[in-house]
Amino acid sequence: MRLRKDNAALQPLMGWNSWDCFAAGVTEKQLLDNAAGLAQLKSCGWEYVVCDIQWSEPLAASEKNQGVVYRKFAPLTLDAWGRQIPAPNRFPSSADGKGFAPIADKVHAMGLKFGIHIMRGIPRQAVHERLPIFGTNATADEAARPDSICCWNGDMYGVDPASAAGQAYYDSIFQLYADWGVDFVKVDDICHEHLYVDDPYGAAEVEMIRRAIDKAGRPMCLSLSPGPAVIEKAWHLEHYANMWRITDDFWDDWKLLLDMFDRCELWQGHGKPGCWPDCDMLPLGKIGTGFGQPRKTNFTHAEQRTLMTLWCIFRSPLIMGGDLTQLDDWTRSLLTNEKILAAQQTGREPEQMERDEKHAVWTSLTQEGGRYLALFNLDNKTQTVSVSLSDLEFDVRSAEDLWGDTPATLSGSCIQAELPAHGAGMYLLQK
Repeated sequence: MRLRKDNAALQPLMGWNSWDCFAAGVTEKQLLDNAAGLAQLKSCGWEYVVCDIQWSEPLAASEKNQGVVYRKFAPLTLDAWGRQIPAPNRFPSSADGKGFAPIADKVHAMGLKFGIHIMRGIPRQAVHERLPIFGTNATADEAARPDSICCWNGDMYGVDPASAAGQAYYDSIFQLYADWGVDFVKVDDICHEHLYVDDPYGAAEVEMIRRAIDKAGRPMCLSLSPGPAVIEKAWHLEHYANMWRITDDFWDDWKLLLDMFDRCELWQGHGKPGCWPDCDMLPLGKIGTGFGQPRKTNFTHAEQRTLMTLWCIFRSPLIMGGDLTQLDDWTRSLLTNEKILAAQQTGREPEQMERDEKHAVWTSLTQEGGRYLALFNLDNKTQTVSVSLSDLEFDVRSAEDLWGDTPATLSGSCIQAELPAHGAGMYLLQK
């Protein structure tokens, strides 16, 4: 029987997140401008607009030195019950207690859905001030675990899973998000962090968050970050979350993309309606502005094709990271190839067939009885990549080139394609 939580993500999500371009300092205007850009892609399935980290910090990302800097003990914008609310200097429509509701309303009016990022836990500021927890007689200090602090952002204490006050706090924030009209919540510092040797996966807080979402009564996709997720906890992730990161932050570096083949191999077979292993955001187009490093993605065109092909054949969520207000024709072509996106949305049983240092082969099934085939050239030079027809166990009569310029040929007992260095081809096979 499908759990109720699965209904929030019956297919792997497609959307945009502010992090890769604007870091922690995104503003209301930047958010809505990119929402308008995403609305132009909606017909291809792009739907979610997500505001990433530190939206309650008035001066977030104001101190940069070749990367994001979280100001230590920065004062956050909180309501009377210790719940983070958008900093009004960055999100003017949030003034007078409106929160994210006005932005969510505008996003919904575009036919899209709205999401936010939060850190696991309760604001240290609320704990130190002993602010009351909404709807209870408890105070924030009764909910906190002061010994549980994120190793890269110190805004929060963990929440004590044994505390009724802790559950009440999570209940209060997710009710607030439901009131705002939030459709997606990315919870950070909870999926895996390599510095937490004794407790790499915050299972207890994941369960508290799941209960809070269910109690709030509004369908919200629950995304867990960062990774790599703990494969031994796949059962737990599938039971409580909708998507979870299988990698740490992914950026425009071939070594990281190559490493993703290992991660997809590990997690194949775990994606299903409501439960999606997440390869992280797509650092495509114009990125890095909020990090003081504005640039076009460092990936070559061939590597960008490989990224999109792997994410789609594996059925990872697709969360665009580049600035949609500066979308060039090439990047647009990647995001609007409906034949490639169909594999991500409707493919079944993705499987890696073979891989070595120079190539990889993935397949999945179509809804109509065909098969998707993805061929990857992992080498540093152009080469022909092939797969045996007998290994496919599929009577191939035709192979449609879904990218349109990397044709495959049926040659004797194999199907093959000449691919550029670090490039990929994607094919729809028919009997």
